[in-house]
Amino acid sequence: MAWHEGEGRWLTFTHAATSAVLRNRGLGRLWIDHEPAARMEPFNLLHRHQMMENEPPEHTRLRRAVASAFTRGHVERLGPRVEALADRLLDEALTEGRTGGGFDAVAAYAEPLPVLMIADLLGVPAARADDLRAWSQAIVAMYEPAPDEQVRAAAVAAAEEFAAMVAELAAERSRSPQEDLVSDLVADGSLTEQEVIASVVLLLNAGHEASVNALGNGLVTMLAAGGTLADAVGEHSAEAVVEEMLRVDAPLQLFERTATRDVEVGGVVVAQGEKVAALLGAAHRDPTAYADPDVFRPGREGPAHLAFGVGLHHCVGSPLARLELTTALRTLLRRAPHLRLHGEPGRRPGFVLRGYASVPVTAGPAATSG
Repeated sequence: MAWHEGEGRWLTFTHAATSAVLRNRGLGRLWIDHEPAARMEPFNLLHRHQMMENEPPEHTRLRRAVASAFTRGHVERLGPRVEALADRLLDEALTEGRTGGGFDAVAAYAEPLPVLMIADLLGVPAARADDLRAWSQAIVAMYEPAPDEQVRAAAVAAAEEFAAMVAELAAERSRSPQEDLVSDLVADGSLTEQEVIASVVLLLNAGHEASVNALGNGLVTMLAAGGTLADAVGEHSAEAVVEEMLRVDAPLQLFERTATRDVEVGGVVVAQGEKVAALLGAAHRDPTAYADPDVFRPGREGPAHLAFGVGLHHCVGSPLARLELTTALRTLLRRAPHLRLHGEPGRRPGFVLRGYASVPVTAGPAATSG
């Protein structure tokens, strides 16, 4: 733990301190509206009613409704759909690769897969997938340090349009329920209309941003040495590879907490009202927790990664994210084991959400169709 004067908050660097911060009930998520409040109200409204920005008892009530909906078999029913969609997207990407010499693994594969799957889970029409991605990127850009006026205006516009679409969908599901998560949230009855909207927006944003970035980051990590995907994976299971992808280059680098009372963490006292930035990327490269932490080593010994959080705010959608990532990886290994980098990957400019805007690859001679 160290105090950063410029940031005006504590920072964690070790796995132990980061985990302790995320688990400590004296360190909570306390939403503070962005100013000017009137102009930012559409954005603030979405976050004010999200479970991620609340502590018990509000968090308990909001999470219970979402978790209950998740346990009704939605992730299980999506398994075959994830496989079919991964194959279809890779068919299209490999066709592009054969004509153009390569394809962008983010734009053609890593990005559309989780967006379309979370849309399916929620019951949002697939035709709105491009809107969902654009709205999400505009909203999450606000999580980066010091967003400028252009970013703020785009986030407000996205919040308004996203909320209007979800409100319309929720009204339709109230009249005619379907086999989707929005129908379950509406039928639950414990959430207000605004809480349903906020919950759906959170699930969409959190439910695909991590998957997009985790797959892109993982591919670059595995292919950076110049070898093939099959070489990098070796005899390891897809599950073990995905867990190491999430550790070695975490899609979320920072999660903030605020002290609701004086608490001692990592040998220092965090005074009530002070903020702590839990640095997940630093925790995952902690040499006291992992041997050779910068090395990609599936199945390694050491504590579990913190990419999905721990404690009260552990990601409720982590089973879906793991399903998407393992299916996407298995499909690549089956269809394009000789996948290699085919140019310089381009990083997104953010720090909090860490990912690639583009990952150019070529599938090589062993790529299969169908």
